[in-house]
Amino acid sequence: MAATRIVCLLGATGTGKTAVALALAEAYGGAVVNVDSRQVYAGLSVLTAQPTAAEQGRCPHFLYGDTPLDTAVNAGSFAKRARVVVASIATRGLLPLLVGGTGLYFRAIRGGLAPIPPVPPAVRAAVAARYDAAGGRAMHEALAAVDPVAAARIAPADRQRVTRALEVHAATGRALSDWQAAGDPDAPEYDALVIGLSLPLDALTPRLARRIEAMAREGAVEEVRGALTRYRPDAPGLTGIGGPEIVGYLSGACSLEEAKAKWLANTRAYAKRQMTWFRKEPEVRWFAPGDTAGVCEAAGRWLEGGTA
Repeated sequence: MAATRIVCLLGATGTGKTAVALALAEAYGGAVVNVDSRQVYAGLSVLTAQPTAAEQGRCPHFLYGDTPLDTAVNAGSFAKRARVVVASIATRGLLPLLVGGTGLYFRAIRGGLAPIPPVPPAVRAAVAARYDAAGGRAMHEALAAVDPVAAARIAPADRQRVTRALEVHAATGRALSDWQAAGDPDAPEYDALVIGLSLPLDALTPRLARRIEAMAREGAVEEVRGALTRYRPDAPGLTGIGGPEIVGYLSGACSLEEAKAKWLANTRAYAKRQMTWFRKEPEVRWFAPGDTAGVCEAAGRWLEGGTA
């Protein structure tokens, strides 16, 4: 059986992936598959910069906003869902366009992770209790002691991913990063064109600042306020960047301007980690944000059987 052709469109947050994805979809009959660990969550479409309803109406979109905020998501389980969606899209004669900024999820979908054994509930509960008692920074330091590779890419405030890495180590005696470095023998075969959007961090930062201002203006604060009526502040979907900062504002711990400043600083640090990850990925064809014509031209050459 021939390998399924896919286009992977990746890049740091704020580099304009949505606009380029829509152009590719409309030019080549594509369907967009989310590969962003935060855009899977329901009820936070503004905060997580999910494509708008109008944008999603321009072509089929999958795996956006379909997961409750209290449900933890990991790369392995997400990859299984995404592979099913990709196969369905290809069966319909459409081009699967995998779009996002979570490098580990791209790697998992394409077969870069070994299946990780389930973590026993008792281990998960013990790690959660340790986190409640010790706090995020101490737990991140504990992670750095047993899995420095994972700790380097996970923000100290990201409870979901810190605890996941510690759970895996506690349950298996093996670092999460070791599991993630191994391949998955059951992964489908893909023929992938990998396109990246890149901008120097200093040039990206003002774009991030403008985007945060727009999110705050367009309803991100109200989204979090509404979520807190149903979920705890440490629910997995609320722990991503922007969530804790807004929770701090809503609890009276800081002003909105202080919250936005922290939000920007943490977003910038996250973008830097994304850039570091993606620079190490093979096969990426890099383009400047907004170079839609260049991306579409490269994809067209690849689809015609040539090199991108």
